Amino acid sequence: MQAVLDYLKQNQKRALAEFCEYLRFPSISAQSQHDDDLTACAQWLAAHCKHIGLDAKIHSTAGHPIVTATTPRVKSKTKRPHYMVYGHYDVQPPEPFNLWTSPPFEPRIVGRNIFARGSTDNKGQNFAHLKAVEAYLKTGTPLPCDLTFVIEGEEEVGSASLSTFLKKHRRALDCEAVVISDTGMPSPKHPALGYSLRGIIAFEITLHGPARDLHSGGFGGAVDNPAMALSQLLAQLRDKNGRITIPGFYDGVVPLSAYERKQYARLPGTDAELQKMIGVKKLFGERGFSSSEQRSARPTFEINGLTSGYQGEGSKTIIPSWARAKITCRLVPNQKPEHVRNAVLAHLKKICPPTVRLEIEAGHGAEAYLVSPTGKAAQSSLRALKQAFGHEPILMREGGSIPIVNQFKKILGADSLLLGLGLPDDNAHSPNEKFSLDCFEKGQLMSAHLWQELAKD
Repeated sequence: MQAVLDYLKQNQKRALAEFCEYLRFPSISAQSQHDDDLTACAQWLAAHCKHIGLDAKIHSTAGHPIVTATTPRVKSKTKRPHYMVYGHYDVQPPEPFNLWTSPPFEPRIVGRNIFARGSTDNKGQNFAHLKAVEAYLKTGTPLPCDLTFVIEGEEEVGSASLSTFLKKHRRALDCEAVVISDTGMPSPKHPALGYSLRGIIAFEITLHGPARDLHSGGFGGAVDNPAMALSQLLAQLRDKNGRITIPGFYDGVVPLSAYERKQYARLPGTDAELQKMIGVKKLFGERGFSSSEQRSARPTFEINGLTSGYQGEGSKTIIPSWARAKITCRLVPNQKPEHVRNAVLAHLKKICPPTVRLEIEAGHGAEAYLVSPTGKAAQSSLRALKQAFGHEPILMREGGSIPIVNQFKKILGADSLLLGLGLPDDNAHSPNEKFSLDCFEKGQLMSAHLWQELAKD
């Protein structure tokens, strides 16, 4: 291992320069004008994987290409363990541009941070794993297991092509577990293994009123205003204690165990620090739970967008003909997305006033994910984190959703190890996204140690 660790230390300057090359591709999967940029990014990534000694291929899909890269297979009398490393090279749109302090696809280094779209989500995190494997291959140090990288270009738009790809290549991708660094940790002094992800359902509500916008002077008072009706409808869905009032919404939710709550108590930071970081006057959440528990272990009902009527400069005195809200619900383990969706829709239909017409358009959905935090693979991961970061790691639930994780379990039968390297202030999906260079370097060390620790089991 010493040769691997020395190689990583000696080659950080070059690794950073290569990372900057990777970041310069505007690989925005949500915008069709960047299709060529996604293809170019996939080609660069495959070429880089070949350069460091991996067998890399680009797989065409109905959407954007998937890159696979495998370590050289070693002949052995006994079956060697095989692990998959998953990541994505596509990124979120950078808008609004005016809030960036530098161009989003021109990496800028300030102190020990690198600013660019995709730096933490997810190019920096998957690139750290590639650099660790490069250190093994370039120093001739035997890897104790076989590895396959699967890096896709559609994660930010739902991974539509990946399930088909997994089914088609199920035999080649058969593995002990999937390693994913696309999440985060509270701080470099608190490296973390994520053992749960929240699920999600999405839908859009539209209330239709009059056949056209009406003069508010001529008709106001005699016609229900769809914007007002929608506001009143949504306001009924949460009580003053932060609890969702929809019957059946909490069906299946399992209380946190004493062990889990003990892990939550180890998380750093205070409510005051969180409040300051996100810029709110006061926090709000479901009563009876800490803010950390509210953000990762409890289901939510969130209004993501709300629109109706005139939005231009000045005023326009109308009763709008419609009002619309975009909604997502985050779900926790044992909640069934379709059950929750049906419960929500049934309740909305029940409480919708007769003065407007309700239209509901269903969106995507995914189950929550949970893996035992006391299993052998989890414990191996915790040892690798401690060796790399020099601090006792913690176990944590993640508040976000990675829908493809459930596909890894259903199609490949493999659990996922969530070894995130991002920090809470990395601004993923926001202007001025960044990635800590300390996390980048220690992430490489973590990955280097991880294969040794997993192979022991």
